Amino acid sequence: MSDKAWLQQYPDGIPDRIDMGEFSSVVDIFESSCVEYADRVAYENFGATITYAELDRRSAAFGAYLQSLGLERGDRVAIMLPNLLQYPIALFGVLRAGLVVVNTNPLYTARELKHQLNDSGARAIVVLENFAHTLDTVIGDCPACEHVFVTGVGDLLGFPKGSLINFVLRHVKKEVPAYNLPGAVRFTAALKAGASQSLDRPALNHDDLAFLQYTGGTTGVSKGAMLTHGNIVANVQQSSAWLGNNIDYGREIIVTALPLYHIFALTANCLVFIKFGGRNLLITNPRDMNGFVKTLKASPFTAITGVNTLFNGLLNTPGFDQVDFSKLRFTLGGGMAVQRAVAERWKQVTGVPLIEAYGLTETSPAACINPMDLTDYNGAIGLPIPSTEGKVIDTEGNEVPVGEPGELCIRGPQVMKGYWQRPEETAKVLDDDGWLKTGDMACCDEKGYFFIVDRKKDMILVSGFNVYPNEIEDVVAAHPKVLEVGAIGIEDAKSGELVKVVVVRKDDSLTVDELRAHCKEQLTGYKVPKYVEFVDELPKTNVGKILRRELRDKFGEARSS
Repeated sequence: MSDKAWLQQYPDGIPDRIDMGEFSSVVDIFESSCVEYADRVAYENFGATITYAELDRRSAAFGAYLQSLGLERGDRVAIMLPNLLQYPIALFGVLRAGLVVVNTNPLYTARELKHQLNDSGARAIVVLENFAHTLDTVIGDCPACEHVFVTGVGDLLGFPKGSLINFVLRHVKKEVPAYNLPGAVRFTAALKAGASQSLDRPALNHDDLAFLQYTGGTTGVSKGAMLTHGNIVANVQQSSAWLGNNIDYGREIIVTALPLYHIFALTANCLVFIKFGGRNLLITNPRDMNGFVKTLKASPFTAITGVNTLFNGLLNTPGFDQVDFSKLRFTLGGGMAVQRAVAERWKQVTGVPLIEAYGLTETSPAACINPMDLTDYNGAIGLPIPSTEGKVIDTEGNEVPVGEPGELCIRGPQVMKGYWQRPEETAKVLDDDGWLKTGDMACCDEKGYFFIVDRKKDMILVSGFNVYPNEIEDVVAAHPKVLEVGAIGIEDAKSGELVKVVVVRKDDSLTVDELRAHCKEQLTGYKVPKYVEFVDELPKTNVGKILRRELRDKFGEARSS
């Protein structure tokens, strides 16, 4: 929208543009908070805490140790950790040494890990011992990766708790398979050695690379989005400007259940709340919903971020409605579409609206966020945040009229530099004017609110009509007997494709006919699912996003339960 109508919808006090000059790098943001909030708790995990001053000291020690090994400015270091105290220490240690973080999913298969280590050229990796066996199988085929640091879940939790947790995981639950990594150094030993060395802090600027954040693994070969210090500084400044009026600096407690290696939690929780002097409550295993709820009952949290499946899971876990929500001021949902049924129930149970945001790995990630003073779910992904523009284009690249669907494009200082060593892939999504094609189908209303219709590649074509899985899923999810749902297209000789829904039931009495009757009341005939299959669980990423390709591969047959 050339008139930037969204600016008229900004709540009072939110600037049109951000100040990029306040911080020269992510390290600048981190170090200024470590001075200002030195005595406050920065991270909490399994009841153990680490203050900003301790985080400052330990990350400097790790950075100094990396430099002592001969790692030089711009070298890449992989971090393969879940949400543990070790993660922020490693992260800020790598960045402060002038190195580049390569976030690595601990659940990667050997094939995926080998690709990422070789593609990034990572010279070192920090890995949790539970996943060291995967590294063991590929390290011989990753010649650049010379240095390995291994850590255990309990290593920084103090005695006796840490030792007990490590013992149980290794010998009782047997969750640490045997591995052989000659020359590997314990992470704690590296911190101890680095404590007596001094960190040579390079002068970083906005053009320096901060992260290689891998994306696109479900659509082909995984690509490293090059996110500079400038990209991340921009997104931290944009997000904090958007949230600023609601923030109690130095006193926020944010629940971090999404993994920090994921771009959403990395920026929104880890970095933005570091700037706020907040406390990150790290949830190591959010899939243990009962344990998660128990943690929430013991912590008077003020903010929480998550994806739709996480919120839905909490709402369906016994005891969640007994959590104390009196301090909770905002809930931010992103990473996938927030469903109306989930948003409305979240507000009903917590008293706080679920605010939907939109972003991509390639936009560091925040691009659009709904106003924080929104009282009810509105179905939109929000407004372009300060210094950000959005537009919707047709297949020829022309901007479409208000209300018409097309491909969403984003421009702003948070848009990536490009894909690592893939100029052809970069050229497909990034034009010379800085516009990023998101691959998402969207429309924009006259006020400047953007609405996602669906992923381009997930669209179902029924007799020439576009059917968007998100719309079908929203309707099905609203049925009281449905827990989760995924919609896919099934090939059909007559119609091209037909709609199928794969459903996890909340109540086993739900039948195919009952669900189709529910859909017929709210959907045009060609959108009503022809096939309904009931399953025990849906295939998801570690973050909780539904894997549509795997859904199609597994359940792509023309059949109903």
